[in-house]
Amino acid sequence: MKEKKINYPLGSFVKSIIFIGIGIFSAGFGLESFLVPNGYIDGGITGISLLVKIFAEDVPLSLLIVIFNTPFIILGWRQVSKIFAIKSILAITGLALVIQFVHFPILTKDPLLIACFGGLFLGVGIGFAMRGGSVLDGTEVLAIFISRQSRISIGDIILIFNIIIFITGAYLLSIEVAMYAILTYFVASKAITYIIEGIEEYTGVTIISDESEKIREMLVHDLGHGVTLYPAKKGFGKRGAVESDKFDVVYTVVTRLEISRLQDGINLIDPNAFLIMNSIKDTKGGMIKKRNVVH
Repeated sequence: MKEKKINYPLGSFVKSIIFIGIGIFSAGFGLESFLVPNGYIDGGITGISLLVKIFAEDVPLSLLIVIFNTPFIILGWRQVSKIFAIKSILAITGLALVIQFVHFPILTKDPLLIACFGGLFLGVGIGFAMRGGSVLDGTEVLAIFISRQSRISIGDIILIFNIIIFITGAYLLSIEVAMYAILTYFVASKAITYIIEGIEEYTGVTIISDESEKIREMLVHDLGHGVTLYPAKKGFGKRGAVESDKFDVVYTVVTRLEISRLQDGINLIDPNAFLIMNSIKDTKGGMIKKRNVVH
């Protein structure tokens, strides 16, 4: 059977290129204006490149980034997809060119500001590149590969990988540099999380109540949210085992800023309602917020 080709919309492709472009310049700014001139390192492949750059001053950082990421791009070609690998090649090559030919000003010599803002701009850059379907650092590809071959999670693999880099930095440079590197990595990881998952942080709420219809009306008409109803049957409750009572389970998605208002509305209808809340990384399609009807 021939592999079925997927035709990606032009708008989606342009959006990916814009995200990758923003990511390249943000990461380049973080490296050139903060980390590189002051001899600071970060985690991942970027951290290895920065560490080698400190001891091999004549070797361009742009070349080191390309060399160290190449094996992981090949791995990504085999383990993820060809489109992902091609986008990553463009992203990493673009970052190397920006570092080599675009000269950003050195903004500060303060160690704390270097670690915080260097990590911030680097993390924002990596996050936007990932939103565009690529990577600027091959660590994630390695983590995905190892996790498929073992029971270790991707997060644990990245953490172990970075701990090795920080210990090496402490031994070759100083404990202080390693500590600032950990701070840089922490800020970068938080920035990546905000860019990928969004600042709003959606929460999925499952509501189990005998007043499910009233709660549905409140969510739709008062809060303006879309809902999904699941037919359910009680198994055990305050009255013991129950087999006959049927009702609807209400499911909706809200932002963390709306949770308090949601709980207040449910308490007015049914103070004994059972709520289950789960964090959601991202949403696509559906209806998070109801549009106002224009008459």
